[in-house]
Amino acid sequence: MLKGTSIFPFLLFTVFCILASFLSVEAYSHGNASAVGYLVQKHERKPLIVTEYGEISAVNVSDGTRGPYHLQFITMEPNSLFLPVLLHADMVFYVHTGSGTLSWTDDNEIRKVNIRKGDIYRLQPGSVFYVQSSLETERAKLRIHAIFSNTEDNIYEPSVGAYSSISDVVLGFDSKVLQAAFKVPEDVIEEILKSTKPPAIVHAVQKKKKIFCEWQARLLKAFLGSNKDGFDSINGKKKKTKAYNVLEADPDFKNCNGWSLTVKKQDLRLLRDSNIGVFMVNLTKGSMMGPHWNPRASEIAIVLQGQGMIRVACSSNANESECKNLRFRVKEGDVFAVPRFHPMAQMSFNNDSFVFMGFSTSTNRNYPQFLAGKSSVLGLLDRQILAVSFNVTNTTIDQLLTPQKESVILECTSCAEEEESMMEEEIEREREEEEEARKREEEEKARKREEEEEKKRREEEARKEQEETRRQEEERQKRAREEEEEERERQEEKEKEKKKKEKERLRKEEKEEEEPKRRKRGKGRQEETRKREEAAAREQEEAKRQEQERQRRAEEEEEARREREKQGGQEEKSETEEGSDEGQGSVPKKVWEI
Repeated sequence: MLKGTSIFPFLLFTVFCILASFLSVEAYSHGNASAVGYLVQKHERKPLIVTEYGEISAVNVSDGTRGPYHLQFITMEPNSLFLPVLLHADMVFYVHTGSGTLSWTDDNEIRKVNIRKGDIYRLQPGSVFYVQSSLETERAKLRIHAIFSNTEDNIYEPSVGAYSSISDVVLGFDSKVLQAAFKVPEDVIEEILKSTKPPAIVHAVQKKKKIFCEWQARLLKAFLGSNKDGFDSINGKKKKTKAYNVLEADPDFKNCNGWSLTVKKQDLRLLRDSNIGVFMVNLTKGSMMGPHWNPRASEIAIVLQGQGMIRVACSSNANESECKNLRFRVKEGDVFAVPRFHPMAQMSFNNDSFVFMGFSTSTNRNYPQFLAGKSSVLGLLDRQILAVSFNVTNTTIDQLLTPQKESVILECTSCAEEEESMMEEEIEREREEEEEARKREEEEKARKREEEEEKKRREEEARKEQEETRRQEEERQKRAREEEEEERERQEEKEKEKKKKEKERLRKEEKEEEEPKRRKRGKGRQEETRKREEAAAREQEEAKRQEQERQRRAEEEEEARREREKQGGQEEKSETEEGSDEGQGSVPKKVWEI
């Protein structure tokens, strides 16, 4: 009773709201579309290695709280070998089918364990391990489901990976370093460096022959220390152990509707310092793991057989975008996660059983809290307070809690079918809502496009109006400039005309003023010409007069001479000759003065 009271404050506020989400017909649920991150279907696994002798695929699944959990699915053909790798993170695995041998290093010793269907085992980070599948008569493949821890102490880093090939670890160094480290001749290192890297999973030879090629055995020997007997012993000591098999263990709970088992650190010593636990649930046809939640760990489950429906309720009062109710169908090979504190129910169909195993994020006792049946946590609470919490009568609460006599795994005929039908209806409703939302979105987009087009049209019209206004303004300004230019030209013409007229007037005035002067100058020139002509005439007259005067004097002289000749005789004759000579010398010449 003390344990029940320790969780009472949480239950009083949360559990009742959660149970209401299961009972309310108006509770909102979701189909597979809403399970993204919580559900990874088998066909969504990512292939990592694919060879003729086996393959490895991986998924990352989230519980909504921590980072994604990394799971790997290793499938090996009979008589095949998964070559040695260096483990980077804590690894817990479950053997789904087949058998084989696991070998790994531990404190400079090689340890071996035979593994078979149902076995659980754990390897710690830093181990070097390899696996060989058995050559069984039924030719069953060895299938291993492994999870790699993702905690503060052991963080799985996707950039590094879960493990690395031991050959890659060694061959990351150059030949000089390797030769010095291994103290072997150079030709041995060269042979190793030049050899072709084998695939991760290869065919295994018989025990009488060597399992690996010689150089790989030599590398692992050097990595571990002296090993004269290869991988089966170290320093002459062989270490063997035994795995924990969940199929042979007694279930924690079992009835006609199925059974469940949880592997804790108390059950498997290797899990004591690990944060990964293991569980398995087997539901018969038409059964259900009753509504419950885990207060200490999230669950990452793998469907081993059949198919079923998973219902997960939101345990928070956060808004729908942050926390949603989930309903989805799972089948063999699918992986799904349920976060801590999220109420859940797993249901099988009427025509098939539903088997799933998984890993919890804690190795401590989980104490799952069931809402219905003998183990119902609600039975620990005061029914009157429950009635007030659900706003119903005490009689209704009595009717709710009294009938169910079973616990944990309950009969639930057609529950999975009804859940699937509701899921399909919800998926269809979601599809219709999405289609309606898409149509509304398209209509909204169309409306927005029309508004945008109308806006663009108005903007275009406004732009055109602005352009037209601008053009008209430019035209007006152009016309104004042209008119101004024309007016300026007219003014200039007027000015020119005015100046021209003024010039003509001035020219005319000058001409008028000049005319008298010209006439005066003309008259003066005429007068001068006349005077020159008169002067020339006078000169001619004077010359003529002088010529006449000379001729007259000559005639007078001639007359005087003849008279003297007549009077003087011979002497007169001489004098007359001399006078004649002088007279010839002094004959005047006619001169024209112009």
